[in-house]
Amino acid sequence: MPSSRKPDRARRSERSRQAILAATRDLISEVGYRKVSIEGIAARAGVGKQTIYRWWPSKGAVIFDAFLALSDGGEGIALPDTGDIEADLKAVMRATAAEFADADFERPIRALNAEIVNDPDLAAQYREKLARPVDDAKKARLRSAQRAGQLSAEADLDLVLEVLYAPLFQRWLHRSGPLTPEYADSLVDITLRAFRP
Repeated sequence: MPSSRKPDRARRSERSRQAILAATRDLISEVGYRKVSIEGIAARAGVGKQTIYRWWPSKGAVIFDAFLALSDGGEGIALPDTGDIEADLKAVMRATAAEFADADFERPIRALNAEIVNDPDLAAQYREKLARPVDDAKKARLRSAQRAGQLSAEADLDLVLEVLYAPLFQRWLHRSGPLTPEYADSLVDITLRAFRP
């Protein structure tokens, strides 16, 4: 007996969207950013180019959303809060260093950073959808440490985050040294020495 149900367009659209994002990540890992094209993404995902352009204005925007999907877009992110700011930050920084050293994560984030440099709209989207929610979660944990007397109450939390994360990002960006757990720990030690009460 034939089914009288209509096809679920929303489900089909979401399947296509997920296929496009997965194809984008796969192609970046396989051939690098420069060789990825909208045509290549469409072919890999099994969709038409017009489907991609319906949702994204550029290759950079597709790459951004592919990366955002990998990281959950900062939604519901919270740093561990065991009551020990040193232990919590070391756990987070070790995980961050490991993530940046992971080739599957590293290739798309490098590609995204290259695009952000040349695309102000993409840079604004990155700040709004990913960087700001993640920074807000980090600052929430730092405020908890301030309330517990483990961090100076007068500490500028933006500056604390810069001192903590900028050296790691610089080392990763320039490939100037390994991103080891020991390096991550040293960044936490230096930061806490600078901003303890």
